[in-house]
Amino acid sequence: MFSQLFGKYLVEKQIITLDEYRASIEKQLSVRVKLGTIAIAEGLLSEEDVDMINKLQMQFDKRFGDIAQEKGLLTDAQIRELLQKQGNPYMQFTQALTECTKLTASVIDKTLSAFQKEHGFSDTDMTALKADDLDALIPVFACAANASITDLAGLVIRNINRFVTRDFYIGQIKHVKSLSYHSLAGQKLSGDENFYLALADDADEKAFSLIADHFSGDKQNDTTDIFDAVCEFINVSNGLFASELSEKEKELELEPVFAYQDQTIEGDFHILPVYIEDHRINLVIADNDQVKLGDTPYHFASNEKQVYDIPTDSRGSVLVVDDSRMSRMIMKNLLEEEGYSVIGEATNGEEAIEMFKQHPADLTTLDITMPKMDGIETLQKILEIDPEAKVIMITAAGQQSKVLAALKYGAKQFITKPFEKDVVLNNIKEVLGK
Repeated sequence: MFSQLFGKYLVEKQIITLDEYRASIEKQLSVRVKLGTIAIAEGLLSEEDVDMINKLQMQFDKRFGDIAQEKGLLTDAQIRELLQKQGNPYMQFTQALTECTKLTASVIDKTLSAFQKEHGFSDTDMTALKADDLDALIPVFACAANASITDLAGLVIRNINRFVTRDFYIGQIKHVKSLSYHSLAGQKLSGDENFYLALADDADEKAFSLIADHFSGDKQNDTTDIFDAVCEFINVSNGLFASELSEKEKELELEPVFAYQDQTIEGDFHILPVYIEDHRINLVIADNDQVKLGDTPYHFASNEKQVYDIPTDSRGSVLVVDDSRMSRMIMKNLLEEEGYSVIGEATNGEEAIEMFKQHPADLTTLDITMPKMDGIETLQKILEIDPEAKVIMITAAGQQSKVLAALKYGAKQFITKPFEKDVVLNNIKEVLGK
């Protein structure tokens, strides 16, 4: 984040050109390798270990090294050695600037003092900036009267760094009453406290698309697919936040995601500007349920249900129920790679019940949070139709109470998003017995 903030300052002061800034950023990003990649190269971790840790970061808001140490994969000394090899972001960017521009190290150092003074950063702030220490920087940029707003903002920013891109920076949080936007995707958390979390862009849609592309791992061109992927990113972030609050004995429920286009938010809320590859998007957080996000929600394509033929050599038929197209696609691909057959896809509980009656499957995977009818009610109705039905619940982190309720009603197992291949397949083999 330091590189982007300081680099943009140099451009604004006409010390370097925009092209020189982008060249320096690209050079630094090519040098600063992810910790997992270094660990693989050093023979300390396998690709499977790194993939597992990356998936766990979506379930627990923890650093890569912390999870690796908890799992007994790396020692504290090994992590320190890996961090040393990863390098210092400030030194890397300084090196990139001297190679991509005519700036010398002494000029950069003098300019850095002016940058610090103009932004009002303390020496402690600058130390955190130079190290890209997000935990220390979040209170500097996202300090709010309600500490939970700062905590939630920090969690989302860490997730952008982990799952979207390292080429980003943030501005100062603002308390506002109104915000017009082009696209907005979000979710409400309700319970002992109420929160709205959303991402909203203005005329520049690029940041929205970049989050969708990077988080899904594929280029998203369709508006619905872009909204779907951004909503899943928000759902994962909210799930982690709900899990953290549950440890403080505060229970929050994740409500169905939503999207709006070309409208205005009205109410009492905060916005944190986030610049993804220099394209702005606003992180919107409200700690009350009086916010009006718009008048007319964006309608995700209805009746996306699909029915498929089942080959004779299939290991078992599965009905996949999830309001997220991205999640359905990932689940379908995982299953079919292992010889299972998806007999159908449904986007909500009502569709699922209709499809289960017409095409009873060996197994149903059922998302908990869906519009029209949630997973718990759908589970109960499916078991009324067939008391022997085998159902696995799909859940985000932070939905422990609903998972326990589903298991009590008769679900066989549960799987947490985002999907980890081995966990998905092991659960399905256990439930189907094949």
